[in-house]
Amino acid sequence: MALSPKTSPPSRRTLLRALGGAAVLGGLAGCGVPAAYVSPGQRAGADLSASDHRLTWSNWPLYIDTDDDDSTKRPTLDAFEKRTGISVDYIEEINDNDEFFGKISPALMNHQQTGRDLIVISDWMCARFVRLGWVQEMDRARQPNVARYLDPLLRSPAFDPGRKYTVPWQSGITGIAYNHRRVGREIRHVKDLWASDLKGRVTLLSGLDEAFALLMQGNGVDITKWTADDFYDICEEVEKYVDNGQIRRFTGNDYTKDLVSGDVLACQAYSGDVIQLQADNPDIRFVVPEEGAELWSDSLMIPDLARHKTNAERLVDSYYEPEVAAELAAWVNYVCPVPAAQDVLASSKDKDTAALADNPLIFPDATMRKHLAIARDITSTERVAFAKRWNKIVGL
Repeated sequence: MALSPKTSPPSRRTLLRALGGAAVLGGLAGCGVPAAYVSPGQRAGADLSASDHRLTWSNWPLYIDTDDDDSTKRPTLDAFEKRTGISVDYIEEINDNDEFFGKISPALMNHQQTGRDLIVISDWMCARFVRLGWVQEMDRARQPNVARYLDPLLRSPAFDPGRKYTVPWQSGITGIAYNHRRVGREIRHVKDLWASDLKGRVTLLSGLDEAFALLMQGNGVDITKWTADDFYDICEEVEKYVDNGQIRRFTGNDYTKDLVSGDVLACQAYSGDVIQLQADNPDIRFVVPEEGAELWSDSLMIPDLARHKTNAERLVDSYYEPEVAAELAAWVNYVCPVPAAQDVLASSKDKDTAALADNPLIFPDATMRKHLAIARDITSTERVAFAKRWNKIVGL
């Protein structure tokens, strides 16, 4: 099937909504851990894959390719079903990481089936699942494409060394977006956001997990091993710019509206969003600051007691075939976790599709890759205090 770029998938990054969700997680990770944690020997259930050719997959809305003429058809998924004979119950039910955690955590902490064989959540939330022992280690012997083609930058995050429990679905970059024509100069550093002529025209992301890493990088911090002191330094700095009016407000994905309208000139932003904005306004630019930017992923995991683990592993591996990864990348326009898909897109006869291969926000070039890092996650013991401090600044 010919590849064709999709022009309007929404961002998958979500804000940490309030301290309530963090408090629940903190409780699980504190005095509740002994009851919530599942030891390795208790995670696997009876795998029915050999006799029951199906699986249930929970994902975010609009996060997979669809047919241009029939949105109920998903070409890459349909092809997998036809090729393998495995029927996939694909459910678009994840709208917020914390909300989905609340939906399935009662089953997982009580060692019960979730009814799902595969889920996709953001890596900072994946970290909690891994710590709690709520996901199963994948068998790489059944996943030769993952072993061969997974981007080296994504292979070993701090929360899951070697990616034993998680496999990136799509990735993205948290950086800075700005209107070059209206600003009248290039923005190259995080600290450029604090320039006097941008006062009241800057926004930051409201979610703790989404915002902190880039701001730390602006202070020269190695986000793979940041400390609590680094976090509180950022809080003091951001609070100062809130008090003096430099920061207009904190946003979720709605920062795109402010940037398009001109109410905001520069902001924290996600690479996938900016690709879409640039289609209508070439003055909008995305920058990976010279100090670096955060590389993040939404990742696939197999929950404890999943009844179709082998089928799920086969599905994950199918999306790491370069041709399949290319077809998905052409639709979602996020950072593709399969660099080999770049050559597939470049060879497309469709001019617009072929052009995607040269987009560094889908396939970061060598220079950009040197400036990308995966932040270590916020641990369970840090989360409640950090969220309380951050949410006070943000006004949540």
